[in-house]
Amino acid sequence: MERGAAFAYTEMVSAKALTYKDARTYELLRTFPGETHIGVQIFGSEPDIIAQAIGLLPGGFASIDINMGCPAKKITSNGEGGALMKNSALAAALVRAAVKEASVPVTAKMRLGWDRNEAIDFACTLEEAGASAITVHGRTVSQQYGGKADWDAIAEVKRALRIPVVANGDALSPEKANALLLYTGCDGVMIARGALGNPWIFEGANAQYSGEAPRETPQAERLETAKAHLFAACEYYGENRAPLIMRKHLAWYTKGMKNSAAMRVAFNACVTAREMVAVINNY
Repeated sequence: MERGAAFAYTEMVSAKALTYKDARTYELLRTFPGETHIGVQIFGSEPDIIAQAIGLLPGGFASIDINMGCPAKKITSNGEGGALMKNSALAAALVRAAVKEASVPVTAKMRLGWDRNEAIDFACTLEEAGASAITVHGRTVSQQYGGKADWDAIAEVKRALRIPVVANGDALSPEKANALLLYTGCDGVMIARGALGNPWIFEGANAQYSGEAPRETPQAERLETAKAHLFAACEYYGENRAPLIMRKHLAWYTKGMKNSAAMRVAFNACVTAREMVAVINNY
C-alpha cells in the first residue's frame, strides 16, 4: 500500500478452516495497525459454510472476495476455487449466501472458464446473485498460468456487466498494467505476480496512467526495501519462520542484479534474519 496500491487482499483462506477455528488460518487474517482498504479472500464450495465463515471474520475488512479461479489441484479437487467455473449455479448460491451474511461488499474473482471461454454467462450469473464487483483473470483454469491472458475476453465481460470489473492477467510491468486497463476499459487492474520483489510496480502504473514515465528504482532502494520487508516479516511471523518465508522474496528483490544467483544461494543457506541482513549489507 505504501508503494501506490489502492487496495490489497489477504492470502486466500479456507471458509471451512475458519469454521473449525483453525489458528493458522486466522493468522492469515492479521493486518498491521493502520492498514486500510484491505479485503479478505475466502474459498469454499458450501453456501452455509461460506455464510458461517463470514460471520466469524474479524472486523475491519473493506470487502469479502470469493475465489472462483484458483487452479491449484488441491483446491479444485474439492470443488472449490477454479472448479466453480464448472458450476455457475453453485457459484451464484455462494455469492447469495455471502451477501446475506456480510455487512461489506461481496466480490468474486473468476477465470474465463474451466477449459473454454464461458466468462460472460458466468459473470452475469454472479452479478444477478448480488456480487458488487468481479475480477476476471484472462485465462481458463486449465491454462493455469501458461500462454497469454486473453484481454479481449476480459473486455467482453466488462461490456456485458453493469457492476465494476477488474482486469487481471499479464500485468507484469507498469506499462502492461496501464495497457491492460486501457485495452479492456475495465474499472481497475489487479496486479499479482508482477509485484513479487517489485512493490514499485504500483506507483509506476499510477505514473503511467497519469501520463508520466515510471521512475527507475535505484539498486540501493531495492535492497533497503528488501530489508524492511524482512523486518516486517519477522514482526508478523516471528524470527523462526520469517527467514524461511523470506528466502523466495529476497531472491525476487535481487533478481537481475549482478551476481544475483550467488545471492540466492546465500539466502537459501540463511537460517536467521541477521544472516540475511549480512548478505544484503555485504553485497
